[in-house]
Amino acid sequence: MKNLWAPWRMTYILGEDEHGKSQKCIFCVEAEKTGPDKSRLILYLGRLSLVMMNRYPYNNGHLLAAPRRHVPDLSSLTAEEMTDLMLTVRSTVEIISKTANPDGFNVGLNLGRVAGAGIEAHLHFHIVPRWNGDTNFMTVFDDVRVIPEHLEASFDRLVPYFQTLEKRHEND
Repeated sequence: MKNLWAPWRMTYILGEDEHGKSQKCIFCVEAEKTGPDKSRLILYLGRLSLVMMNRYPYNNGHLLAAPRRHVPDLSSLTAEEMTDLMLTVRSTVEIISKTANPDGFNVGLNLGRVAGAGIEAHLHFHIVPRWNGDTNFMTVFDDVRVIPEHLEASFDRLVPYFQTLEKRHEND
């Protein structure tokens, strides 16, 4: 397997700006903020959870769902946060099913750096749509993924579907 060097990603992973200064957690949002934020790729910002696009996706439509509160693991969540987060994950899968028609999903979380957590201090779920044949010749021959849609175009296409999420949670 060849290595594709992407050193600019460490800035994102470590939460630093371009000058090496530490930034706040990518998932943390001020309490008074509501609604989507295109600059941060936040599609949904509810009372207890949020959904954002992965800036470095494994596949087109790769989204992240996280609690709004900065917590590192499942045991740190309240019962209300856990319920809201799982409803958000479920709704996100439904939205991606409707908008992208995938054949399946990988949905999961990595707890701890050794388990693959790039940002281990803030619990988050990965929601990755999968299609039959999405491992094409690019991946097979050169271990490279092709993302066919620009992130901003994906954001614009998806954000209207997330605008009714809070109301859907109230009805569950």
